[in-house]
This record gives sequence, C-alpha cells and structure tokens, in this order.
Amino acid sequence: MTKPNTPNVLVPALITVAGVGLAAGAAYLARQRKGEVKDFVVSRVLEAPAGRSSYTDLGQGLERGGTALAGRAARAADTPANREVLAHIIGIERWGQDRLRAALGRATYQSDTYHAYRPAPDASLTDLRDLLSQTRSGTVDLARQLHANPPEDGDTVNHNGLGPLTAKAWLRYLTQHADLESRRLRGAKEEAREGQEVMPEAAPS
Repeated sequence: MTKPNTPNVLVPALITVAGVGLAAGAAYLARQRKGEVKDFVVSRVLEAPAGRSSYTDLGQGLERGGTALAGRAARAADTPANREVLAHIIGIERWGQDRLRAALGRATYQSDTYHAYRPAPDASLTDLRDLLSQTRSGTVDLARQLHANPPEDGDTVNHNGLGPLTAKAWLRYLTQHADLESRRLRGAKEEAREGQEVMPEAAPS
C-alpha cells in the first residue's frame, strides 16, 4: 500500500466520460494504458465518482450489480466462450479482493497477475455460476469491512495496468469490470440467432 505522488496535470481528452456515458467510458478506460490520457480517464471514471461515494454506497452498488450478474449468468448458454467470460470475471474479482485486503492491512501486497485467481479450467457452467455469486458476496463483505475500518485518505494499492487506486476506486473498478464483461454472455437463443446470421456467408456457393 502506498501514498500517492503529486498528481500530474491532466490534459483534456478527446473522449470524455460525459460525452460517451459511464459504461462506454469504463470500456474506453479498460483499453487505455498510456500516460496522461489514462490518468485523466482513471480520475474521471474511477476516482472522482468513487470518492463521492461512501463504502456503504459502493457495497450496495456491488450487491445490485451482483443481482444483474447472477441473472446474466443464469441465462447464459453452456458454451466455451461463456465459461471463459465467467472465469475471467471471477479471476479479476478475486485478484482485486487481494488488493482490498492489502488496503485493509490484512494482507501484504504482492505484484502478480490475475491468472492464479481464475477457477479451475474444467469448472462447469454450474460451478462458475456458484463461484460468481460467492465471489461477489466476498467483495461486498470487504466493502463492509472497509466501512468499519477505512484506510487513511489517499492510501492506494497498485493495479497492474491502471496504476495506484484507492480502495474506493478498486470497488468501483470491480463493479464496472464485471458489469461490462458480463454483457458478453450469450443465451441459447442469441447463440442460435448469431449462428443463423453467419451460416449464409459460410455456406458453399
């Protein structure tokens, strides 16, 4: 856990959160990895809105998001693509939980990637649905612990791609990440419809 350095002067970005909307802004954030533009978007999409929220607010947002996640997972068809989406969401959220424990002073920060936190490769769709709910419940519990024992203002824990984030920004990041990624899940009817749309192009002449 580190204290922030003096912030860089942030330059106006061509695409702002106000211009593209929150969800699209978060997607734009996830693709950004360079300099002042990244800092600007992290500030606008994560830190500023999270800073205006209490840990209770953020925990309630995680709970609401968890209900939506469970619904999308329940409707998802049993396909390799859908299982990969769920494994990715679970792995990132477990990885983020370790960062939140560091913010609480209950774990030592270690730089690693999310891959070790992913479910077993042979996890079934049912297993992944259960793990998704359990993982989100764990994040909500960490938000409650942070409410009871908040870190010092300005304390941060590093994100490999986005840089130092406060605990509140981490909670917002996990909410936004799971929401955006889960929108890639496809139900059986959607899979069938997409297959029908591709078939005419793939059919031999």
